[in-house]
Amino acid sequence: MSHEIIVSGIGIAPEVLATVVSRAAEEVEGVASVGDKNLATNLVSMFSTRSTTTAPAVEAAVTDDDRLCLTVRLTVFFGYPFKKLAEAVRTAVVHAIDAQVGVGVARVDVCIDGLVFPKE
Repeated sequence: MSHEIIVSGIGIAPEVLATVVSRAAEEVEGVASVGDKNLATNLVSMFSTRSTTTAPAVEAAVTDDDRLCLTVRLTVFFGYPFKKLAEAVRTAVVHAIDAQVGVGVARVDVCIDGLVFPKE
């Protein structure tokens, strides 16, 4: 079990926060997935001794004033402007954290780690 994140007197498993953030982000139009869901990369990591470690899909930290700082890594569809997409993800994540967890969010950093092109 991973270490809990303590915010506003509540201990929350990082996986729980990741689930809330992922579900909110995946609802945003233009988001293909949260984290690395690349089948080829996942297969290589399962059948190889070669390390293909990737950053966690969602990372969380707590500020001195008891608010969350979140980082979410996305794969997005081609054709959606990154700046608008990131702002929509930020808004969705802040609303989801407020509704489910009830704590403030200091910031949401959006990392676009992959791009999916339409099949022609």
